[in-house]
Amino acid sequence: MTVKQTIEKGALTKDEVLNDLRVALESRHASYIGRKEVFMGKAKFGIFGDGKELAQIAMAKAFKNGDFRSGYYRDQTFMFAIGQLSLEAFFAQLYAHTDVEADPSSAGRCMNSHFSTRSLNEDGSWKNLTEQKNSSSDTSNTAGQMPRLVGLAYASKLYRENEDLHHMTQFSNNGNEIAFGTIGNASAAEGLFFEAINAAGVLQIPMMMSVWDDGYGISVPNSYQMTKDSVSEILKGYQRTKKLKGYEIYKVNGWDYTALIDTYLKAEKVCREEHVPTFVHVTEVTQPQGHSTSGSHERYKSADRLEWEKKYDCLTQFKAWVIKEGYASEVEIEEIEKAAIDKVKKARKTAWDAFQNSMQGDYEKALELLKRASKALPQKSALGQITNELEKTLNPIRMDAVRSIKKAIREMRHEQLPLKKEMQDWLKQILAENEERYSSHLYSESAESALNITAEEPTYVENSPMVDGREIMQACFDDMLARDPRVFAIGEDVGKIGDVNQGFAGLQEKYGELRVTDTGIREATIIGQGIGAALRGLRPITEIQYLDYIYYAVQTLADDLTCLQYRTKGGQKAPLIIRTRGHRLEGIWHSGSPISMLLGSLRGMHLLVPRNMTKAAGFYNTLLKSDEPAVIIECLNGYRLKEKMPTNIGEVCTPLGIPETIREGNDVTVVTYGSMCRIVMDAAEQLSKIGVQVEIIDVQSLLPFDVHHSIVESIKKTNRVVFADEDVSGGATAYMMQKVVDEQGAYSYLDSQPVCISAKDHRPAYSSDGDYFSKPNVETVFDRIYDLMSEVSPKQFPPLYE
Repeated sequence: MTVKQTIEKGALTKDEVLNDLRVALESRHASYIGRKEVFMGKAKFGIFGDGKELAQIAMAKAFKNGDFRSGYYRDQTFMFAIGQLSLEAFFAQLYAHTDVEADPSSAGRCMNSHFSTRSLNEDGSWKNLTEQKNSSSDTSNTAGQMPRLVGLAYASKLYRENEDLHHMTQFSNNGNEIAFGTIGNASAAEGLFFEAINAAGVLQIPMMMSVWDDGYGISVPNSYQMTKDSVSEILKGYQRTKKLKGYEIYKVNGWDYTALIDTYLKAEKVCREEHVPTFVHVTEVTQPQGHSTSGSHERYKSADRLEWEKKYDCLTQFKAWVIKEGYASEVEIEEIEKAAIDKVKKARKTAWDAFQNSMQGDYEKALELLKRASKALPQKSALGQITNELEKTLNPIRMDAVRSIKKAIREMRHEQLPLKKEMQDWLKQILAENEERYSSHLYSESAESALNITAEEPTYVENSPMVDGREIMQACFDDMLARDPRVFAIGEDVGKIGDVNQGFAGLQEKYGELRVTDTGIREATIIGQGIGAALRGLRPITEIQYLDYIYYAVQTLADDLTCLQYRTKGGQKAPLIIRTRGHRLEGIWHSGSPISMLLGSLRGMHLLVPRNMTKAAGFYNTLLKSDEPAVIIECLNGYRLKEKMPTNIGEVCTPLGIPETIREGNDVTVVTYGSMCRIVMDAAEQLSKIGVQVEIIDVQSLLPFDVHHSIVESIKKTNRVVFADEDVSGGATAYMMQKVVDEQGAYSYLDSQPVCISAKDHRPAYSSDGDYFSKPNVETVFDRIYDLMSEVSPKQFPPLYE
């Protein structure tokens, strides 16, 4: 059915058309007024969706309850149109209002136009996602929304094809949901875009991708961005045929109201009913205010282009169409626009007043304290100056009040007045409140936090068999898949051959291809596939085959997954389990130890480093009970080492943040983890033969790290500490040392300088010799600890190699 036929049948009523015009005009003027607010100093930065209103209204007509959006920061009109963004919330985010009721998307944590809906109740439990229209939380990194988009659509495939999931009606209506993706034309040049497009085509999932093409990426035209100047032209090879699966690809102008509606309804039908990915290239889009408040597009657009943009502005064209088709007169349109402007202005004022009022009490209290201090100590002219500066501050924020009080306390540092104590108490209270406003929800704060899961030790019987470590992992995954239909595993070589180290051996045959699945070589979208599925209530295990390959996915991990709970202030969660293997790998590209890179990038998720497969199995079970994401790094050289098979492999839970003392000693404490545990244990046995008793602590998890500060207790006994790791110098050893010596205060108990044993700063050369001379080995550990003891007792431990 064409749009003309649809209109003739009365589907596009006058009320609908004029409501679309109203929403478009409100969104446009929100952009205009938002830009002015930035220039007036009320907000730091502004980026808006003007010029894309009509396409987003058309897309909204295809968006149903249960659907998910994974878009970018130009989609305000769409969010208005689906009823998931108010004008007041739009401005609240622009001002960075920290009240989650004012800014439900991010509670003031994201810059403006970063949208999301709240998938969770206040206690962290899931809402019924099929009863609402959903938006995953936006990120700023270009094309960063693409990997997650694959997973949001993939979840629909699982919910439709896996009958064991059909009862999960809180998350899906038998997989009938579409994942809507949006992106700008310039960002479509990113590798993440192409990787995601290819993955969705392979998987055949209900993903509807829209590209808003305004011809530029800030100042850079399409001719510099895209082969053939057109993303749809270069994707023609993805068009499905009668014999080959692929996409349905559409191209439509962004100013053509009826064609846009027709295109989106056609694309929706194919996508939702057939589970075929669709691609909508929206061309001839304009950007009336340029890229952002940081610059003017008049600097790089020609006069002809600017004139064309005025003529083909989608609202100009829409108004003309409305008049031509008889839906409203020019006078009526002017009245609608005037009402839209008034509504936006009122919303702006309401949001600004609420934002100011949220801080007014703190400002007034700080000013009152300062005035009292100035009166009590008139001889201190600086106090009067601080008071005057705060009183004259235009649009004061919390920072101004706190900064002024801190300055005043410094001036009063020698005074013993009750007023100073009052200031100090106020400051402590305010800093605590702002800790919650700006630093909460980095990790889960629900009852299902991984830190709340009770530890369960492995149990054995007299005849418990000794098996290869890989068999421990296989038994663990077998049990997880059997007891929870939400669990599935994906990754390179995970399916048919059961992964390269046989942890999933035979499990695809047992549970089917939907549960244990091979993927292509595409680390970023393997992770994204897991993030999106986890956002929709599933419990994916995504495998990065070797730890070094995680570099491909670090942006997706760091910019999306790790900060998800934080940037939504507990509004969304994606409890993804990432499985990989590392430590003691050989070669420049397979060294298996980029730990410091992960420590710096993954704050907001857990980084777990078990020394054997039983410990690893315990971590998997703990995480499955929790609602948090984590990376588990299994020891590559542990798959063929023998371990006892626990009788409770499905129940054993390794606690997070709890180190384990694996060898007692009185002379030196060694803090380490993973495969280094075996190396240090070997060195400790050799040191014991010459009278040095080493206490070895396996930290087990790096994020979190020793939550009860137990390591310092060992140092109180030994008074010496060594941190051992195979990362680069200044990497994970420095991290552990800071945690123990600084944070835990171990410096007070040290009789010797702390020692760090790390790998060389170059990547290891290939072969066993390359590993031996590049990474810490048994002799390295022995010698460094021996040297430490030689400083203490040179007669007992004379220099070895002089």
